[in-house]
Amino acid sequence: MKYKHIVFDIDGTLTDTEYAILHSLQETIRALSGKEIPCSELKFALGITGTDALKELDIKDISYAIELWDKNMCKYADTVKVFDGIPGLLKNLLRLDCKMGIVTSKTWKEYEHDFCQSGISQYFETIICADDTKEHKPNAAPLLKYVELSKTDHRKVLYIGDSKYDSKCAENAGIDFALAVWGSHNRHIRADYLLERPADLLSVLTKRDISQDGDRFVGKLFIP
Repeated sequence: MKYKHIVFDIDGTLTDTEYAILHSLQETIRALSGKEIPCSELKFALGITGTDALKELDIKDISYAIELWDKNMCKYADTVKVFDGIPGLLKNLLRLDCKMGIVTSKTWKEYEHDFCQSGISQYFETIICADDTKEHKPNAAPLLKYVELSKTDHRKVLYIGDSKYDSKCAENAGIDFALAVWGSHNRHIRADYLLERPADLLSVLTKRDISQDGDRFVGKLFIP
């Protein structure tokens, strides 16, 4: 099997957090500036650190804004869920003796507060959060840090994410990338594999039965 390490982004890949992130950010901006920005115009914030997103919005007091955003995010906790098919995928990857890791733009505080309650955090051995590197996605640093800590060859790593930032991070690190179409809603992001649903990854890893579609590959599912 070509890939020994399967590394996941969190938001939009393992968990469906788009509604919570965008609406809590919208509420935060409203409280700080009185501006009403449509969620459709805030989607750039998906896939990058909260600090970077707030800088893009010209927020001055980043620390206070992050604290307020976290509080607002809690109001939408009941809208966050693990994507269908993810628990089964992780169990199958464990059976295949794959090492599983995470590279996320969340801080460790956000990871522990938000993701550790998801019921799937026990599957992941090596975790890279925004605190662990000076540079963040789309820079290669987070994935290179994963390679360093896991003591593996970058050619044995497959990164799975939903955003252009994830794709570019993988490209910059020289690591293959699979696009989680179930969370991305954008099939035009550069990827080595397009995964329509989580179980498609198993065919990429085990059946190696893939068909070429232009310059991309689409996993064909043969796993029950």
